[in-house]
Amino acid sequence: MDVPNVVGDWQEYQSEEWAGLRVRVHGLRRAVPPRGRHDDAKGMTYVGFHVTFENRGSTFFSIDFHSHPEHYEVRVGREGHGAFVDEYAADRIRDFTLYPQRRVTATLYAAAPAARLKDLSIQVGPKIDEEPSFGYVWVGGLGVHEGSTGAGPRTSTARSGVASEVERFLQDSASED
Repeated sequence: MDVPNVVGDWQEYQSEEWAGLRVRVHGLRRAVPPRGRHDDAKGMTYVGFHVTFENRGSTFFSIDFHSHPEHYEVRVGREGHGAFVDEYAADRIRDFTLYPQRRVTATLYAAAPAARLKDLSIQVGPKIDEEPSFGYVWVGGLGVHEGSTGAGPRTSTARSGVASEVERFLQDSASED
């Protein structure tokens, strides 16, 4: 099993053609979209988060990150129910040329019943140079400490929540082998 990312972690793309490109889901918070609530989200709690792409390589990449569910998906709760993704409130990335040593960030909004927002899974799979990319997953939730922002091992100090449960599961699985 691959180790899922914790909200806040950077993920390097594991491809020679996209060497130097990395992505991060971060800034998860309770939020209301600047354009207002969508009628379909009535009675639900909104969350907002950022998806940042960074080019640490020596060539540029074309990034497309705008279409739900093609480029991103949000699941909530222990059973992984689909969250309402507010596509109209999102700040998306369309045909953006990401030059070396630069970043580009999209802000996305999703809504779900408040009790389910303690466990979130966010999958990100943009088009890079007009090719679909592998969908990496981040886990987190409202009230869960955001993961490390460095390139080294995770430094999360969370004691409860889904991020801590995932880390414990992986440590227990590794000790059984």
